[in-house]
Amino acid sequence: MKPQEIEDLSFKIIEKEVGDHSFSDDQWPIVRRMIHTSADFEYIQTIRFYPDAVQKGIQAIQRGCYIITDTNMARVGIRKKEIHEFGGNVSCLIAEEAVAKKAKEAGSTRALAAVDMACEQMEGGIYVVGNAPTALLRLIELIKEKKANPAMVIGFPVGFVNAAESKDELMALDFPYITNKGRKGGSNIAASIVNALAIMAVEAR
Repeated sequence: MKPQEIEDLSFKIIEKEVGDHSFSDDQWPIVRRMIHTSADFEYIQTIRFYPDAVQKGIQAIQRGCYIITDTNMARVGIRKKEIHEFGGNVSCLIAEEAVAKKAKEAGSTRALAAVDMACEQMEGGIYVVGNAPTALLRLIELIKEKKANPAMVIGFPVGFVNAAESKDELMALDFPYITNKGRKGGSNIAASIVNALAIMAVEAR
């Protein structure tokens, strides 16, 4: 089978197993791609969408926004073709020498320092967290302080220390987000959401 045939068949299997659901027409492609990426149907129960977050993400991509990730794994997993069609860019600052220096001086994580360094770039863009709760918590702080203003936040840190708590903080924020309840997440899941948004951005042209 060709790659597209495999993907199409996978989606049909997912839709058959899920059956009826309450997701909107713009939410379901995201949830379906998350399940396709992870084979984890639990995301149906745990995913959370801020009202209009999907449209905010699609519009940002169509404007050619910056998409900034907290890990290079998420950056690599994002489809560049659709993003580049709109003049957008995908980047990750975690390995930058200036970020490492700032983190060492501040005694913080590189993920946190990378958020600080990305404030200007993320204006009107999408910040994608697929690993580090410290990155998401810092981003929430900066948004509250009006020092950062992305179009939306994709928050899927994974793990046992502050992963669930950071997502709860995001859900308490009156700001466009896509996230989930609990410890699960990861760079692959976060990237899959950007990919779903990018495909919808192309389709909506």
